Amino acid sequence: MTYSPLTTYSLRLGDTCLVLAQRLTGWCGHAPELEIDLALANIGLDLLGQARNFLTYAAELQVEQLCEDRLAFGRDERQYHNLLLAEQPNGDFADTLVRQYLLDAWHVALFSRLANSRDLQLAAIAAKAIKEVRYHLRFSRGWLIRLGNGTAVSQQKLQRSFNSHWRFTGELFHADELEIDLAEQGIAVDPRSLRQEWEAEVFNSLLQASLDKPTCSQYRTGGKQGLHTEHLGPLLAEMQYMQRAYPNQQW
Repeated sequence: MTYSPLTTYSLRLGDTCLVLAQRLTGWCGHAPELEIDLALANIGLDLLGQARNFLTYAAELQVEQLCEDRLAFGRDERQYHNLLLAEQPNGDFADTLVRQYLLDAWHVALFSRLANSRDLQLAAIAAKAIKEVRYHLRFSRGWLIRLGNGTAVSQQKLQRSFNSHWRFTGELFHADELEIDLAEQGIAVDPRSLRQEWEAEVFNSLLQASLDKPTCSQYRTGGKQGLHTEHLGPLLAEMQYMQRAYPNQQW
C-alpha cells in the first residue's frame, strides 16, 4: 500500500510509540519492585495512547478503508517505520532503563517542537503527549542517576547498556527527504534540530550518574524506512497473534 508523506510521517511517530509500549508490557509482574512495575505499566499505557492517536490520524489520511487496529495488527515487519532503538529487547532492568531514557529525552525535544506544527492534528497530539513524556523523562532520569551512583554492579550494568544502545541513537537525528520536505512546510520536525537539546540532556545526566559518554564508530539506521533488526519480527508475532488468528475482531 502506498502512503502519502504525511501518513508515513504519522506512522513513524506512532510505530515508535507502539513498539516501545509493547516492550514495556513485558515487565508487567516482573519488574524489580512494585513501584517500578506500576510505573512502567503506566508509561506503556501513555505510549499506547500516543500510538493510537498517531495511527488513527494516519488511517484518516488515507483514501483506503483503514483503522488504527488494521495499521497496528495488519502490517508486516517491513511495513513498520519505528526507530530501531525502540525495538531492542528488554534485557535486564538497566537495558530497559537506558532504552527508555534515550527515547524519553528525544520525545520531549520532538513533541515540544511538534506542538507548533502547521498541521493542527499533529500539533494537538504532540501538545497532549508532551505532558506525559516529561513525566517519563523524570522517571527514567531519576532511576538512571540513582543506579549510576549506586553500587559498582549497577553502575557497570548501566555503562554496558549505554555502550550497547548508543549505536542506535544516530537514527534519532537522521533526516531523509520526506522529513526535510515536511519540515520545510512547517508540518514535521527536522530531526537534526533535536540533537543539541538531546545531547545537553543526556550528557548532563551521564555526568550526574557518574557514567562515561559512549562512543560509536558506526551508527545503525533504517528503521524509519522499514529495515529492522532481528528483534522486531518476534515482537510483532506476539503482539499481532490474536488479530491474525481471529481477523477483524473487536473488544
